Amino acid sequence: MAKTKSAYFCQNCGYESAKWLGKCPSCSQWNTFVEEVVEKSAPNVPAWKTSSGSQRSNKPSKVEHIESSTEKRILTGDQELDRVLGGGLVTGSVTLIGGEPGIGKSTLMLQLALNIQNKRILYISGEESEQQIKMRAERITLTPKADCYILTETSTQNIFKQIEQLEPHIVIVDSIQTLHSAHIESTPGSVSQVRECTAELLRFAKETDTPVFLIGHITKDGAIAGPKILEHMVDTVLQFEGDRHHIYRILRSIKNRFGAAAEMGIYAMNSSGLREVTNPSEILLSQRDEELSGIAISATLEGARPMLIETQALVSVAAYGTPQRSATGFDTRRMNMLLAVLEKRCGFRLSTRDVFLNLAGGIKVEDPAIDLAILAAIISSHEDIPISSKTCFAAEVGLSGEIRAVNRIEQRISEADKLGFDRIFVSKYNLKGLSQEKYKIEIMGVGKIEDVFSALFG
Repeated sequence: MAKTKSAYFCQNCGYESAKWLGKCPSCSQWNTFVEEVVEKSAPNVPAWKTSSGSQRSNKPSKVEHIESSTEKRILTGDQELDRVLGGGLVTGSVTLIGGEPGIGKSTLMLQLALNIQNKRILYISGEESEQQIKMRAERITLTPKADCYILTETSTQNIFKQIEQLEPHIVIVDSIQTLHSAHIESTPGSVSQVRECTAELLRFAKETDTPVFLIGHITKDGAIAGPKILEHMVDTVLQFEGDRHHIYRILRSIKNRFGAAAEMGIYAMNSSGLREVTNPSEILLSQRDEELSGIAISATLEGARPMLIETQALVSVAAYGTPQRSATGFDTRRMNMLLAVLEKRCGFRLSTRDVFLNLAGGIKVEDPAIDLAILAAIISSHEDIPISSKTCFAAEVGLSGEIRAVNRIEQRISEADKLGFDRIFVSKYNLKGLSQEKYKIEIMGVGKIEDVFSALFG
C-alpha cells in the first residue's frame, strides 16, 4: 500500500495548506478549505501518467542554434473554431472550453467530432449515457461519422486503457470535473482530482502528440470551476458565452499559446445544432423600416475581426428623483464618464435624465472606438432626432471632448464600405497616410464632439 498524506485545499482557488485555515491567504475567501487525502502514484501505470515515464536529460541551447518550426495543425472543418484556435487545432495541445450549463458546449464538441474528416475521434462523456449522445448526434447531423467513438467512463485508468487500444487522433472529455483518478483519494470535482486528471491528460497529449479537448464547468461568478492552476496548465482556454434565451453564442479566446488571445467566433443555435455565423454584422445590426432616434452604428474590432454593431440609447426624464444609469454590454463607469463629458464640454443637461444603453445582439464590447457612436445615440435620443442608418462611427472620445484616433482604421472603414454605408466619422488624426480614393464611403475626419454634432444635427 502506497504511503498516503492529507492536505487542505481551497475549493475556490486551489491553494494548498498543511493545516486547516479559516481564511484563504490567496483569494481571501472564508471557510473554503477541505481536507483531501493525497496518495502517491502506484506502479505499473502508462508512461504519460508518471513523471518518470520519460527520462530525458535536456541541455541548454543558445537561441540562434535552435531550429524554428511551425506547429502542425488540423483543420476542424469549423471556420469559426479554427479562427479562434489560431488557424486550426495544434497536435499535442490541450484546450479547455468553459461555459454556463446548457449553453451548448457538449453540442459544439460533438458537432466537431462528427464533422472532422479522416480522423479517429474518441468522445469521453462522464455526464450522459451513450443513448443520450446518440440522440443528440442524430439531431445535429444526418450522416453520423463512422470514426467517432463514444465512451461513457469517469475513471482515468480505464480511459487510458481504451485509448491504448483505440489510438485516437483527437480526444474530447466531457467534462473534466467528472473524472477521477485512483491515485487521489477524494471525490470527483475536487481541487486535487481536477488537477491530477488534467495533469495525466496533459502528459498523454504531449507525449503522444494527440490533441485533447476538455469541457469545464464554471462557477456562479463566471470563472472556470476548479483550481486557477488549471487554466495555466492547458495551452488554450476558450469561453463559450451567450444568453440561453437568445439563439446566438459567442466563442471567445481567453488564452492561446498558438495564436491571438482576442479572437471571437459567433454561432447561431437552432434545432439542428450550431450554425456558423460568417458575417457577424447580420446579427448585430437590426433590420428596420424607418429611421428611429437613439440608434447609432459603430465599427469595432474583436481580435482581428471587424464588426459593425448597433448601439441603442434611451434618454428620458427621471421619474423617481434619482436618475438611473444602466448599460447592457458596455462598462457603466465608462458610460458615466462619457455623460460627464457631454455635460461639461457640450452643455447638455443630462444630470436629471435617465440614461439606458444597450448593444444589440447581446454582445459585450470593450473597444473604446465605440465611444463616439454611444454619444451620438445618446444625443439622438435626447433631441429625438434620428441618425441615418447609412452613417457609422469609429473613434474614441477623450475627457476634454477631443476625438481620438483608433487602431486599424482601414479594416473598420473597409467593413463599413463593404456593407454599403454612405459615410463614417473618424478622428482627423486617423486620416494621415490614409488613401481615401480606394473607398466608396465618405470618410469624415473630425477633431471635437461639436464638429460631429453640427454635421449630424445641424
